[in-house]
Amino acid sequence: MPTTVSTIVYNHFEKKDGTYNVKIRLTHKRTIKLISTQHYVSKRQIDEKLNISDDIINSALNKTLDTYRQTISKLGNGLFTLSCEELKDILKNNSSNIDFIKFCDEHIRKSRDSNRIGTANNHRTVRNSLIDYFKNDFVSVIEINSNMLLKYESYLRSERTMKRLDKVGEICIIKKSGMSDSGLHNHMRDLRTLFNAACAFYNNEDIGLYQIEHKPFKKYKVGSAPLTKKRNLSIDEIKNIRDCVTRPGSRAELAKELFMLSFYLCGINAVDLYYCSRENIHNGRLNYNRSKTKGKRKDDAFISIKIIKKARPLVDKYFGRLSSRYKTYVGLDAALSDGMKQLRQITGIENVTFYYARHTFANAARNTCKISKDDISLALNHVDQAHRLIDIYLDKDWSIVDRVQKKVIRLLK
Repeated sequence: MPTTVSTIVYNHFEKKDGTYNVKIRLTHKRTIKLISTQHYVSKRQIDEKLNISDDIINSALNKTLDTYRQTISKLGNGLFTLSCEELKDILKNNSSNIDFIKFCDEHIRKSRDSNRIGTANNHRTVRNSLIDYFKNDFVSVIEINSNMLLKYESYLRSERTMKRLDKVGEICIIKKSGMSDSGLHNHMRDLRTLFNAACAFYNNEDIGLYQIEHKPFKKYKVGSAPLTKKRNLSIDEIKNIRDCVTRPGSRAELAKELFMLSFYLCGINAVDLYYCSRENIHNGRLNYNRSKTKGKRKDDAFISIKIIKKARPLVDKYFGRLSSRYKTYVGLDAALSDGMKQLRQITGIENVTFYYARHTFANAARNTCKISKDDISLALNHVDQAHRLIDIYLDKDWSIVDRVQKKVIRLLK
């Protein structure tokens, strides 16, 4: 039995105002499914057999039918692998009907469920920015095209006004300055990631299904990340942070102690400090999987770091308690941001952020201690792209990390 689509009006679907919603009847594998349309007809627009007599509505419906038939034809032999319900979903989700914002919402939710909070927040920023740009919370995926991306880039570089909800649900106006080269690169990279994820979700190469056929990022190139200012401190500045006086229980104290803990533990990220607990400690070592790359690497981004004497009281104070103190990592991140701001005032060190601990550890290891880049990469839990193949055959030697850590921490004496 061939697969067919046709328009139909059912008498029992009459609404209170006397109109009928026009349906498209899909017949596939001896099963019938109905697809609602945006068109309604009154009794004056149908004959006694419920056939539509309005030429304008018929013309619009014929275009929809032609689109559906083209999609069915493109599926080829893949058509026979689909149930009628699956085919119905495909016909409904042609590129003009795919809501990119709705897809972003679902993708962001999955990232949050996987504890990829940083990624979820970055993608939510892109999602909100698209709504600001289009002034609509429905954005068809076909509107994300190369010409739009060029205009969108100009929009992001300019000062713009945005409406957001505050903590109590009130609308507030936020003025934001234009993005820097680095900020723009990261934003467009995240948009490309979301678009590619949509393509992977809606397209199926195995059956020849391409609901999103255009490739805007083939013409618009995101390119490589621009060089950024080195975020390094001198050892004296690290000592300044370590020895500065902060009020007990303050955010400045939190920032100071977690900054130093990050430095002691080979530049561990704040998000990993948030998730680490006593269960991650074995035989005086911190064993954990780096959140940023966990699930993207065959070794699941695992690393083992010695908990040195200077780090022990801070580990006892914070491990397992940060996740109780802050509902999500975002809360800790906000507290650290505020605490680092206070630290800048206390120490007089300009522009220092929490991430400087990781950068300074790496910089001191290389330029002061003259440690090889390969050993530093291991200590930072980076993937060595150049030696990726040989890494398959080699076990990780954590004593190398211990030596890097020891040489850098010695600089603080």
